Amino acid sequence: MKAYKFPEITRLDQLNEDSFEYSYSDYMTWQFQERVEIIMGKIFPMSAPNTPHQSLSRELTVAFYPYFKGKSCTYFAAPIDVILPVGKQGNTFKTVIQPDLCVICDPSKIVTQGIIGAPDLVVEILSPSNRQIEMHEKFEAYQASLVREYWIMHPEEQWMMLYVLNDQMKFELHRKFENLSQLASVIFPDLVVDVAAFKPYDS
Repeated sequence: MKAYKFPEITRLDQLNEDSFEYSYSDYMTWQFQERVEIIMGKIFPMSAPNTPHQSLSRELTVAFYPYFKGKSCTYFAAPIDVILPVGKQGNTFKTVIQPDLCVICDPSKIVTQGIIGAPDLVVEILSPSNRQIEMHEKFEAYQASLVREYWIMHPEEQWMMLYVLNDQMKFELHRKFENLSQLASVIFPDLVVDVAAFKPYDS
């Protein structure tokens, strides 16, 4: 009997984004150029980040590098696949996200393909096109997978919401920083980041 050959997926519009649940296994077979994330089996296309987003990401990377250099925990900047056990069925993962920055303290979670399991710290930077996803869908996914600390940053309005996982395994707002000066982590108490001088637009 001739084996059935599934058609190659080379365009995002070949997928049913609304009613079909996808997994990491599906994600690995797609051949199109668009970047997407999968949350609980649903596809979320990723748009190109704007200049304020990229400027803030650059400044955070510069600040994180000397702090984590030589430590047991390590950080990664996007794009890198973080495969979360949210909506998992058996060995099938249904959530694949690319956070702007993430910190991992368990080296067993770091594999060639990316990160399998929840990071300890996740940073997401808002852009006009992704605010709903970062504040809601990703928030729920990170909480359900037990990310210990979650930063949501708005580069243009210059604020950050810092959430920590409480004893009930729910995110609790620890603090809202009204400007991006002297940001301090909870789970890494001596990690203090000052990006107040960053320029949202490069001239």
